[in-house]
This record gives sequence, C-alpha cells and structure tokens, in this order.
Amino acid sequence: MDLSEQSSVLPPLTPINASASLRDQAYAALKQMITEADIYAHPDEIRLDEKQLSAALGVSRTPIREAMTLLEQEGFLRTEPRRGIFIVRKTKKQIIEMIEIWAALESMAARLATLNASDADIAALRRMFDEFRTSTPAEHIDEYSDANIAFHQAIIRLSGSGLMERMIDNLFIHVRAIRKMTISQSDRAARSIVDHMRIIEALERRDTEAAERLVRQHSLDLAAHVDKHCDFLD
Repeated sequence: MDLSEQSSVLPPLTPINASASLRDQAYAALKQMITEADIYAHPDEIRLDEKQLSAALGVSRTPIREAMTLLEQEGFLRTEPRRGIFIVRKTKKQIIEMIEIWAALESMAARLATLNASDADIAALRRMFDEFRTSTPAEHIDEYSDANIAFHQAIIRLSGSGLMERMIDNLFIHVRAIRKMTISQSDRAARSIVDHMRIIEALERRDTEAAERLVRQHSLDLAAHVDKHCDFLD
C-alpha cells in the first residue's frame, strides 16, 4: 500500500514521554496503532516507515527499531528484505481458526461472568447500546461497530480472569479488524444487536449454560460469515 493511502487505515500517533523507556513506550504506541488499524480494509498490506514513525513519536529511529523487533517476535510485524516491514495479515483459514479459538475463550468468559460479574457491571453492558434503541445500528454503523467491539472486550473482562485477557490479546487485533469490516455486511449489525441483548439477558439471569452457548454461537456465526463472504482474505 502506498504510504499516502495509509492515513485512512492507520490511527494517528502521539509523541511519547522521554521520562520512561523509549523502547517500551514506542512498543506500546506501535502496538496500539496496529490494534486500531483497519488492516483488512485495503487489498495491500500496510508497510511501516521508520522515518515517519520516528517523526510522529518524536524519538530517534533506535527505539522504533527495537520496538518493531519485539513486535516482529510476537508475530505482529514481518520483515521482507529490500521491501520493508509490514503489519502481518492472516489468511481466511487463519482468521476462521482465530475466531473459533475466540469463541471458545469468550464463551467460557461469559460463563465465568455469570458467576463473577456484579449486577452493575452487567447493567453497564446494556448502556453500551442505549443510543441504538431509537435507531437501527445501520444508521450509525461506525458507532455501533465501536460498541460491538467494546462489548466483546467487556465480556472477557467480566470473567475476572487476567490470564484469559492476556491469552486473547494477540487474537484481538485480527478479530477486531474483521468484526469492524464485516459488521455492515448482510445486515449483520441488526442481527448482532439481537444476539447481544439475548446474551445480556442470560447474564442478568445468571444462566451460565445459556450465556456460554449464546456467546459461542455468536462468534461461530461470524466464522461462518467469513468463510462464505471474505474471499478477499486469500
């Protein structure tokens, strides 16, 4: 992808504070940028430019290189000789496998949430969708997409399992990007909010079996959609 085209898919960076480790701050900033990037919105991979990143973060290239090395070791970036460093994209098969793993983890998180989450925490899930009660999600698709992603993050958090949050972190970058890209397809937004309300109702009833089943099926439906409609991933 041409660097001039990347402004629409890469979020802006904020200069970092030199009082802490420059490498660690660069790592955190770049990982956040990758997490929020629309990495599947364009058919070409996103190439990162050290000079641009250095200027955006207000540091030399050394901590940028060190941070990018760590991100490459973790599987977020890939170096190609004489071409540059690219944000890793997954194939359709890999995305489906990641969603299936997400389904297993998030469904267990929902089960744990019925046991561990407070009434106030569960009530907060409903408030995420307040603005869509008088209008359809399709009328505010960007806002609904953000609420959708926040909802799934919240289910993981309400499990009370820090280990589960860490395990799902590397999946989140790709599953988030696919959720964001597909939410406007095939009336998925309208069906999604119905699913979310059923999940919230199961959590409110503290129905462990229903919460686990509904969350798992919700993600597996996404996997089926990707399998049927996302040939552009290959």
